[in-house]
Amino acid sequence: MVAIYSPDKLSVDSFLLNHSPEYQIAAFASWLEFALELWLLPQIKNIFIVSSVGLLLMVGGDALRKLAMITAASNFTHLIQTKKDKNHVLVSNGIYGICRHPGYAGWFWWSAGTQVTLANPVCLVGYIWASWKFFEDRIHDEEITLIHFFGDEYIEYQKNVPASGVPFVKGFNVTALAEKDR
Repeated sequence: MVAIYSPDKLSVDSFLLNHSPEYQIAAFASWLEFALELWLLPQIKNIFIVSSVGLLLMVGGDALRKLAMITAASNFTHLIQTKKDKNHVLVSNGIYGICRHPGYAGWFWWSAGTQVTLANPVCLVGYIWASWKFFEDRIHDEEITLIHFFGDEYIEYQKNVPASGVPFVKGFNVTALAEKDR
């Protein structure tokens, strides 16, 4: 998607395979957990309904992320922008009219779905916690940047679209902060 909509921003990093050492450790841990449980407890790896639910989470999460990328087009990047590009606009239509961060929500559900599909209970908990923590921090920082870029337009968007898309992540809400200070 980055290659289609933002070819000037395309790099090896766009594939997110070298995301971080923590990401690589998590991937290795999931393979290790799968192999050990398959060897020691093979019966938990053969529960069709569990794998089916995981597959639905993976496909749904990936579709949500791709839809976010398509809707945002050249406004979608993998890195939080520190400077507003002259062509950068606030995308609030399509899937962004339902949740403010559908790309992050899609990644969150896809990530959890990988571990449900593999029937990896230990890594499922770890992946959910790590993804949630990552997106809680990132959405907070990104929303501060978006308020800086778009001001009242983004604040109004937050009011109209209250869901970040990642469960229990509220993001940065300048209106709530102002009310708290009163």
